[in-house]
Amino acid sequence: MEWIQAKTILSGYAENNNWFGVNYNMNLYKGCNHGCIYCDSRSDCYRVDNFDRVKAKENVLPILERELRSKRKTGVVGTGAMSDPYNPYEKKHQLTKGALELINRYGFGASIATKSDLIVRDIDLLKRIAEHSPVLVKMTVTTADDTLCRIIEPNVSPSSHRLKAIRRLSLEGIFAGILMMPILPFLEDTEDNIQSIIDLAYQSGARFIYPAFGMTLRQNQRDWYYDKLDQLFPGLKEKYLAAYGNKYECHSPRAKVLWRSFRSRCDHYGILYRMEDIIKGYKEAYQVDQISLF
Repeated sequence: MEWIQAKTILSGYAENNNWFGVNYNMNLYKGCNHGCIYCDSRSDCYRVDNFDRVKAKENVLPILERELRSKRKTGVVGTGAMSDPYNPYEKKHQLTKGALELINRYGFGASIATKSDLIVRDIDLLKRIAEHSPVLVKMTVTTADDTLCRIIEPNVSPSSHRLKAIRRLSLEGIFAGILMMPILPFLEDTEDNIQSIIDLAYQSGARFIYPAFGMTLRQNQRDWYYDKLDQLFPGLKEKYLAAYGNKYECHSPRAKVLWRSFRSRCDHYGILYRMEDIIKGYKEAYQVDQISLF
């Protein structure tokens, strides 16, 4: 890991963000060493050089404290969109933990996306934040098969460990669920895989699953992915080229069938899957409390 300079941490305020209702975004780390073969953050548009080498921002916590203290509006602070806040270096440096402590101190909420079960370390802290503000944990799970998981996401907690983390979070009252994306065409887009994830999510107490039956491919992300397919799944790249050419959005050919099956099973279990319902689900109690004050 290396250290890089940073002038700011928090994004500007977003009033009605339709992506999980996040009001602010922050990235404490840059780059990622999970090694996922499909990662969109490798794309040129994000301008992350040497993506597999994690960089941490110098003086990140003093900068974050200054910014939180100066904000006129509190809200939900999101992290994990560009790089995982629970990469292996977090065990030592605890930047994410320190950020959550500041978020709690200044009365903000938190929305976290991760693929790591290290998040359970911070359950007590998340519970303290949840006493006054919304908390949402989104755990990425795209396959129910740990063997396949270790191939396409080689340096991260296997799916079974992530589901155990969801169970621990849920038992402690944290609003936790699954980002079921991307679902890789011709590798993960089977009804058996989708239904297995839903069954395991239900058994783990997941409150929601937000899906995408396909993936994106652009710029050097596409080159990286196709190189990995050649190494790991010989012959599959040609199937992608025939189906998608140079398209950015690569929807599963079975997307409609999968969506119907997914929706039916989630409805059966009472698992949320529409974005507006997820946002309402984790924020509603706090909005009622705020209204009652007036």
